Amino acid sequence: MALNIVLVEPEIPANTGNIARTCGSVGARLHLVKPLGFSIDDKHVKRAGLDYWHFVDITVHEGLAAFLEYKKLNFPDIAMYYCTTKAAKRHTDVTFHDGDFLLFGKETKGLPEALIFSDYANAIRIPMLDDPEFRSLNLSNSVAVVIYEAMRQLGFPMMR
Repeated sequence: MALNIVLVEPEIPANTGNIARTCGSVGARLHLVKPLGFSIDDKHVKRAGLDYWHFVDITVHEGLAAFLEYKKLNFPDIAMYYCTTKAAKRHTDVTFHDGDFLLFGKETKGLPEALIFSDYANAIRIPMLDDPEFRSLNLSNSVAVVIYEAMRQLGFPMMR
C-alpha cells in the first residue's frame, strides 16, 4: 500500500507537477479531482514533474462526489485527513498509517467547508505565523510538509 495524496480541484499546473514529483519521491499515489484548472498534458505540469512521471500512480476522478464514492467502496476503513488552515489539530498531532488519504484543496479556496466540518476530527493544519495577513503556504509546499511527516512516522519505507 502507499499514502494517497488527493488534490481537490487544483488550479495551478506547476503546483500539481511539483506535487507529482514529490509523490514519486516517496511512492505515494496521486488522485486528481476534477474540475482541474489545466490539462494534465499541460507543458507546465510536465515540466514541473520533469522525467519523474513514470514513478507516479495517478488517478483522475470526475468530481468530489465521485472520489468520495471511490474511497468509500474501495478503502472504507482507511483514514482520510483534510489538510486545511481551518483545523485546530496540527499535522504532527495525528498518527499516520500506510494507505491514508491526505486531501488538499484548490489554491484559491482550499477544501469545501462542508467536507472539512463533516469529519472535523480528521481536519489537520500546518502551524504557521499567527498573523491574519498570512493566509497559507503554497499548495506544493503544504503537501511536501505533510507527506514527509507521514513518511517520517512510517519509518521512511522503501526510501534511502
